[in-house]
Amino acid sequence: MSVPCSFIWYELMTPDLDGAKAFYDAVVGWRIDGPGEQPGDDFYRMIMRSDGGATGGALRLSEEMIAEGAHPTWLGYFHVDDVDAKAAAIVAEGGRVLMPAQDIPQGRFAMVTDPQGMPFYVMHPVPPPDMPDAVSACYDRTTPQHVSWNELVTPDLAAAKDFYARHFGFEFHRTMPMGELGDYCFIDQSGVDIGAAMQAPPGWPRRGWTYYIRVADIDQAVKAVAAHGGQVLNGPHQVPGGDWTVAGTDPQGAPFALVGQRES
Repeated sequence: MSVPCSFIWYELMTPDLDGAKAFYDAVVGWRIDGPGEQPGDDFYRMIMRSDGGATGGALRLSEEMIAEGAHPTWLGYFHVDDVDAKAAAIVAEGGRVLMPAQDIPQGRFAMVTDPQGMPFYVMHPVPPPDMPDAVSACYDRTTPQHVSWNELVTPDLAAAKDFYARHFGFEFHRTMPMGELGDYCFIDQSGVDIGAAMQAPPGWPRRGWTYYIRVADIDQAVKAVAAHGGQVLNGPHQVPGGDWTVAGTDPQGAPFALVGQRES
């Protein structure tokens, strides 16, 4: 399956699916499937967009998962041709397997970390029988209700750039100096910037991958965050190109980020 972006799925891990639904449906405009809407909806629900597509899924963290160290967060899925071979190669370079490879009707996947400890999934998807040429539409740079930007904050920028370039085809042709924060290194894939990587400054509160969800109106989204129990930690900040960004935590404690225009 050929995809324009290595990220093919995004997953919210949360202890409260109903609470997450109430929050993100209001903030982003999604429809996270509610109770009774799909089989297994007490464990995993689809994150549906207004256009009928899915941006990802929401996984309920059980008490056992939390006891073993799982916590509310967003994780991305990378497309790979061979899950087992990719996981083995990542381990050989100092990464870890957090969830061994397993099969589901939609494909085979595993949860791993890069050598710096940042978690993500690798997956070889199986397209629907009636859509053999289907490709992921979860990432879209400009359309609301999609993930619009993939940002990595890492404790070793040089090593991370080398790792993701070799394993996922990332290229790094442009950087934006950010003063004391160092360089913001844009991730080029198939000739398109899909995100960026940066060195984690000392004391930086958040490391790993952050996925910016595009909203139609950043100010309305900020109001919805406050009205539905979330917290804005910084922003809105304007970024090059005219967009505005916000970072915060949802009511269940998962960090999230938004990007959009000021329309109101």
